[in-house]
Amino acid sequence: MSEEMEKDMAGMDEKPDAAEMAEAGNKAHWYVVHTYSGYENKVKANLEKTIENRHLEDQILEVRVPLQDVVEVKNGARKNVQRKMFPGYVLVNMDMNDETWYVVRNTRGVTGFVGPGSKPVPLSDAEIKPLGIKTENMSIDFGVGDEIAVVAGVWKDTAGYVQKIDFNKQTATINVDLFGRETPVEISFAEVRRIDK
Repeated sequence: MSEEMEKDMAGMDEKPDAAEMAEAGNKAHWYVVHTYSGYENKVKANLEKTIENRHLEDQILEVRVPLQDVVEVKNGARKNVQRKMFPGYVLVNMDMNDETWYVVRNTRGVTGFVGPGSKPVPLSDAEIKPLGIKTENMSIDFGVGDEIAVVAGVWKDTAGYVQKIDFNKQTATINVDLFGRETPVEISFAEVRRIDK
């Protein structure tokens, strides 16, 4: 790294040292970046452009502004709108090293990484799951149309044909007989097994 870059970083966030980065390995993690309020989408666009210009696509994998669907009522009219889940924050999936730290930290609109003493701390799988972000490539041994048996949970000892699969929520939707009617229910991948014929 050039002396000029090191001078630029002096007084900014405390960057992770080489030993910490080696300990973390070269696996990408999700980090939370604090931005000026209202600049989330601009930071995302600027960062994506910098990634492209510097050819860092293999080190900074994804930049995301998590959104949620909300129903707004204005003048008696209901309207579905998308709102930022965390105003003032952007999520970045990246390999943490000197170059990626510098690029993210010096993107216009970024005020720093979230972590103790401004040290970047990756999100855990438990923190990522509710955001609808897949933490790993999920592999299941059934598909739409396959018959599965429920082996745990409320619907234990029932069976049904898979109607829909949602990898983000890690659920399969099957129809069960409820009060004489076919009713779709979502069941966790962990609670079902494929029925081999």
